[in-house]
Amino acid sequence: MRMRKMMRINNDSISKTNNDAETIFEDFFNLSPDLLCISGFDGYFIKINPAVCKLLEYTEEELLAKPINSFVFQDDKNSTTNARNSIKDQNHLINFENRYITKSGRTVWLLWTSIPVENKQHIFAIAKNITYKKQLEDERNQHLAKLNHSVEEYKQLTYAAAHDLRSPVNNLISIFDLLEIDKVIDTESIEYLNITKDIINGLKNSLNDYITVLNDKIQNSSPVEEISFQESLDEVLFSISSFISNSDTTINVDFSVLSQIVFNKTYLKSIFLNLITNSIKYAKVGMFPVISIYTQIHEGKKQLIISDNGIGFDMENVENKIFGLHQKFNNNSDSNGIGLYLVYNHITNLGGQIAVDSELDNGATFTITFRD
Repeated sequence: MRMRKMMRINNDSISKTNNDAETIFEDFFNLSPDLLCISGFDGYFIKINPAVCKLLEYTEEELLAKPINSFVFQDDKNSTTNARNSIKDQNHLINFENRYITKSGRTVWLLWTSIPVENKQHIFAIAKNITYKKQLEDERNQHLAKLNHSVEEYKQLTYAAAHDLRSPVNNLISIFDLLEIDKVIDTESIEYLNITKDIINGLKNSLNDYITVLNDKIQNSSPVEEISFQESLDEVLFSISSFISNSDTTINVDFSVLSQIVFNKTYLKSIFLNLITNSIKYAKVGMFPVISIYTQIHEGKKQLIISDNGIGFDMENVENKIFGLHQKFNNNSDSNGIGLYLVYNHITNLGGQIAVDSELDNGATFTITFRD
């Protein structure tokens, strides 16, 4: 009897512990400000917390009654379906962004992390509302576009003004060279002609000095130094280590041919960052990203090569637009058309060149040629 009583007490304790754990879980699930949900492999919600209902403005019954994609922004439906299929293949989904439409018609941005549970045909997911962050990014991009446009206009104006003024000045000097001042008899006229010639020469020198100052300012705004490819790359890889790890990306590096370059360090890190993250974001579905980074010397030119096995580009359609501001070539919701524009400007501002070799669904290779 005593043994049986002790067993009953132990069973009661275990039952109470389980009930307490379930209560704690329910409290966590219901009180979390983040969006927590459990969905089925069939594309329907199974369980959602109140934060989902509050943000999307639907009741729990309304959200459970329709396929998840019916609440997704039209342009993001295909990418969301592809992401869900990838999860069903036992791939964890990290930092996936898409848009939902609320009941009142507002568009909200969500950042998802999802894990499959195959034996139950369930997907556990958590999302954060990043709408405000996206709005800030849009404002930043608009300001960046206006700023770049203003800078380019200023540069064009100053150079045009300097060169336009220098041309007639040079013409005047040529005219004076043709004049045979020694044949002029009037001494006062000779004096005026010499004064005028000196003024024009002074104007020419001032214009040349002005152009030199402009060139120096542009160079000083992008200071160059001898930098290590490996050190710059290591700083970038450390900053995005989680992104690389979560995507199972393989990066092959070989700087044995050329280990250092005279360039702007901030620019080089930005080039690495944008091209590497693009290679990861635009990887082919069901294939882990593989990125190769190496240097070479081709026909006496120092080059940096960055290639991947991603979705690539249809070069016949995008070749002349690939480095344009806000140019997008796929439906990826994370694409903003800024990265390649920045890469191009970093390289060309310092006298370099960049070329792309790519085919659709067959990766892309970026060849950066540095100025001597």
